[in-house]
Amino acid sequence: MSASPPPGPSTTVLITTGGTIAAQTTNDGAVPALGADDLLSAASNTGAADAGAADAGAPNSGDTGTGAVRTVDLMSVDSSAMTVADQFAVVRAIADALVDPEVAGVVVTHGTDTMEETAFLADLYCADERPVVFTGAQLPADRPDADGPINLAAALAAVRDPANRGRGVLVVAGGRVLPARGLFKVSTSDAVAFDSVRTDLPRPVLTDGIPLGRTARVDLFALYPGVSPGLIAAAVAQNAAGIVLAATGSGNTHPDITAEVALAVTHGVTVVVTSRVPYGEVSATYGGGGGAVDLHRAGAIVSPWLRAPQARMALIALLTAKASRQTIAEFFSASGN
Repeated sequence: MSASPPPGPSTTVLITTGGTIAAQTTNDGAVPALGADDLLSAASNTGAADAGAADAGAPNSGDTGTGAVRTVDLMSVDSSAMTVADQFAVVRAIADALVDPEVAGVVVTHGTDTMEETAFLADLYCADERPVVFTGAQLPADRPDADGPINLAAALAAVRDPANRGRGVLVVAGGRVLPARGLFKVSTSDAVAFDSVRTDLPRPVLTDGIPLGRTARVDLFALYPGVSPGLIAAAVAQNAAGIVLAATGSGNTHPDITAEVALAVTHGVTVVVTSRVPYGEVSATYGGGGGAVDLHRAGAIVSPWLRAPQARMALIALLTAKASRQTIAEFFSASGN
């Protein structure tokens, strides 16, 4: 890895998607309202060296002191309301930005509710060494203590940091820079919004192109004492291509769920098992009819490290690319060695 930025690229692309970082408070609650120029202006007022301010002579670009910022107002939504199509649109916008060799990297502003999913999805397709950095906020932009401006300033600085080349997609929030893989949200309100199940996870990438059009449907269920096995049967009946189960402990559940998993697999549905527990490896350890040992024997794939939201995004991408069960199993295995 180079000790300094390679010569040439000097532009950072800022892609905005809405979220709390762009939100203002109304009588109906906080809603996204600000565009890229507003966000750059607020970031510049933090005094951070690499915070961008919009160039008055060019409304779609700005000068950070180390290069220009080109802006793309892609959408303006709460991330909780994003569709899978929206998430893939973000990934395509990143890829489009990186076509330009003069681009040093990309910053994406995004709601924190589902940032772990979209950032991970982007990382699945990210073979480029140039930094891609997601950031957002926990407090609306019109709050006096809004955290969005400093987060955006830090994200722009992260793109210019040569140490971030080749690290894949990163997430900047609350003074932390974390890899997208293994990321999960840990607080509804604290500025330190995210943590990671493990910060050194391998990064197998998908070599198929970013899909256009309809993607595979993958349902996600959290398991608990008394959960109805009919949830899985209903997903199969409604033509889900895949199911992700957030099981208890190290991938465990009731024997009745195991029976439904076996039936789902016979119907050609891919089932991935992970854990509701935020930290630690998920491994097939327990039996008893509903343990991960039994679920694996029933045909489920165990995800050792990727938790349910990210496992679902991986399964959507893989099934959309028509990956075989063996390829899918190899991906999840390679994601945790």
